[in-house]
Amino acid sequence: MITRRLLTLLQDRLTGIASVALLGPRQVGKTTLAFALKDGLPAVYLDLQNRTDLLKVQDIEAFQQANPGKLIILDEVQRLPEVFAAIRGLIDAERRKGRKSAMFLFLGSASIELLRQSSESLAGRIAFVELFPIDVLEYQQPGDDQLKLNQLWLRGGFPESVLAGDDTLSLRWRQDFIRTYLERDVPAFGPRVPAATLERLWMMLAHSQGGNLNAASLASSLGVAGVTVTRYVDLFVDLLLVRKLLPYTHNVRKRLVKSPRVYVRDSGITHALLNIGSFNDLLGHPVAGTSWEGFVIENILAVLPAGVQPFYYRTSGGAEIDLVLEFPDQPRRLYAIEIKRSPSAGLARGFHEACADIEPTHRFLVHGQNDAFPMRGEIQVVGLRGFLEMLRV
Repeated sequence: MITRRLLTLLQDRLTGIASVALLGPRQVGKTTLAFALKDGLPAVYLDLQNRTDLLKVQDIEAFQQANPGKLIILDEVQRLPEVFAAIRGLIDAERRKGRKSAMFLFLGSASIELLRQSSESLAGRIAFVELFPIDVLEYQQPGDDQLKLNQLWLRGGFPESVLAGDDTLSLRWRQDFIRTYLERDVPAFGPRVPAATLERLWMMLAHSQGGNLNAASLASSLGVAGVTVTRYVDLFVDLLLVRKLLPYTHNVRKRLVKSPRVYVRDSGITHALLNIGSFNDLLGHPVAGTSWEGFVIENILAVLPAGVQPFYYRTSGGAEIDLVLEFPDQPRRLYAIEIKRSPSAGLARGFHEACADIEPTHRFLVHGQNDAFPMRGEIQVVGLRGFLEMLRV
């Protein structure tokens, strides 16, 4: 499911920069997007998991000379990190000839490793674009009923999952996705870790969705050291499967909770880890509230303008904001966001106390319906879709 917006976004990023890295977990649609782009450009696609394609780029200079003027798309490029040093020389040579169009598009499913490998060699020559799973603006069109939003929340945003024929097929796809990551992909990127141990950790993170990371507690349950748990969690973060949301601490003279909050990024994967197969099962599950919170946060982060930084805020006394967005504007712009499923849900005193602490310029209650109206305390109540449209303007 590739939208015109996604295609236009990538085309725009390929203008005026020598290379672009498109990041995202497996099966999120990177290759499909690259092929859609390829259909409109002179381009050549190579999958570095394919032995023949891997041989073709052993001498990347010769391959580029054989394909002059074409965009070279390298999928799973983290499998050949040494190629970046050679690509730097090619980019500089083409720049001296006056080439303005992008030369390379890299696709990768391990963010930190690809960032490290590419940024060391291609500083000033590369831009990074993260491809998120399908979001509300792409899936739920204006006028669609609530069932579309509920389906996206239940199944998550991976195309094969959300577009499956029924909930059973969707759940089966996600369970296979989890198994493939544990048995094949995680060992390829990280240390040799028993799949059963990683699966238990992933499930524990899903059970504690949106909770603060307590490595010692997780380590005790798994029977490993705390540093080992931290390393495993960071591996899931690097693979774009888990998000660590950092605390907002700027100029706050309060005793703060400073450990990161941890979310399994895709709501459908969260539910598959917990064996939640239907929307009724989800509504009756203890994780429903924090699953919705994580779903909303990921949708918001998918459409954020460049440079906006996300945080959460919580003091030891209980003052709390689900999501804080810090914009790089002058003068200062700071959003405080409370997340609820219903617009009629009351705001806790802790939200008001937290707003008094950080003094946001805008205050929002973001919910799952369509109503929008102002509340006392300069709070704007707005549906998720409406809030995303406002951010994307």
